[in-house]
Amino acid sequence: MRARLDISDFVARSIGGWRSQRSVHHLAFAHFEQVNSTIVVSAISPTDQRVIELCQTYRFDPDRVVAPFQMTWNGESDWDGEISKGETVLVPIPTGDYQGKLLRDQGYAETIPAVGEYYFTEDDSFVLTTSYDRAAAEEKIWFVNDNVRCRVSLIKTSGGSGVVTASFSSEIRQNEP
Repeated sequence: MRARLDISDFVARSIGGWRSQRSVHHLAFAHFEQVNSTIVVSAISPTDQRVIELCQTYRFDPDRVVAPFQMTWNGESDWDGEISKGETVLVPIPTGDYQGKLLRDQGYAETIPAVGEYYFTEDDSFVLTTSYDRAAAEEKIWFVNDNVRCRVSLIKTSGGSGVVTASFSSEIRQNEP
């Protein structure tokens, strides 16, 4: 019997460069968007100043941090040729073997600092839910194998009753990030 995935394993498997192809349905606009991106996931030290500052902001003990990482992305949309790029620091704080908090200096649905709740399902899918000021996001990521992972994301109304955006991404590991 294999061991279940935990946050350290998940981050370790995610480190590296990924080529992402995302299909996005904007329900409010009845519009379909295709986004091609390069994503790089890098481990950072638990003593990195950005990690310490996020812990202080949200009043978490930095000694509880496990496997902090940074994610950078650069993508292009077929919707008006929009270019999207940025980076964020992500700081996992486990609250159990397969669950915890995820601190971010920049959120997914809104570009503000955020704290999400994560957990791992029995099939090792990583599920993250985050509430923002005007929206809520739910993401599910799972590995098909070491070099392929999939991600489903929903952006909901702040009350969680309506879906605004739904997307699916397939991500392929690149040899060179």
